[in-house]
Amino acid sequence: MIKDHSKRYNNLAKLIRQLESRIPSTMGSFKDLREASTFEGALSSKTKKLMALGIAITVRCDGCIAFHVHDVLISGASSEEIIETIEVAILMGGQPAVIYGCEALEALNQFIVLEKNG
Repeated sequence: MIKDHSKRYNNLAKLIRQLESRIPSTMGSFKDLREASTFEGALSSKTKKLMALGIAITVRCDGCIAFHVHDVLISGASSEEIIETIEVAILMGGQPAVIYGCEALEALNQFIVLEKNG
């Protein structure tokens, strides 16, 4: 196992809650932005969350990968949809995206195991 993405997700979620209590205006605005930008529209919420995952891979954000793989699974994305998102991220991000695509694949594998066992 490369990294424990479930642990990373839970740790970051805890820290985000701490930030929400310390800087509620900023974090509230960020939450509003996140909800508004992934709202159902011409593109489905799931599609928008897959796009966010692709961007997280190309900008090489470990924590973002854990969050977006988790969230897109909750949105109903299939493993195949996530794999194709990784594929497009590799197109746009080159070799670094291959490495972070592997991170996203590992996160997907870990969350699937947790879902089956949970």
